[in-house]
Amino acid sequence: MQFIYSKQAVKVLNSLDGPTKLRLRRGIESIPKGDILPLKGSDGDFRLRVGDWRILFTYEASDIVRIKKIAPRGEVYKGL
Repeated sequence: MQFIYSKQAVKVLNSLDGPTKLRLRRGIESIPKGDILPLKGSDGDFRLRVGDWRILFTYEASDIVRIKKIAPRGEVYKGL
């Protein structure tokens, strides 16, 4: 599976400490497994829960996942 990261997602990943970054990358690489739910009111958008962090993503094709946003639970849904 191929992953395409938005600029915001890359910026957040680069600013995190090593263990958190590793947990998030493992979570992303495990897609489509994990705690994934579709976002309500949005067609084709999903969220992946990794501890207190949320990863918003879409499936662009059967083997391409676009990571849109990575943020803590309380901030990730603001501005949608």
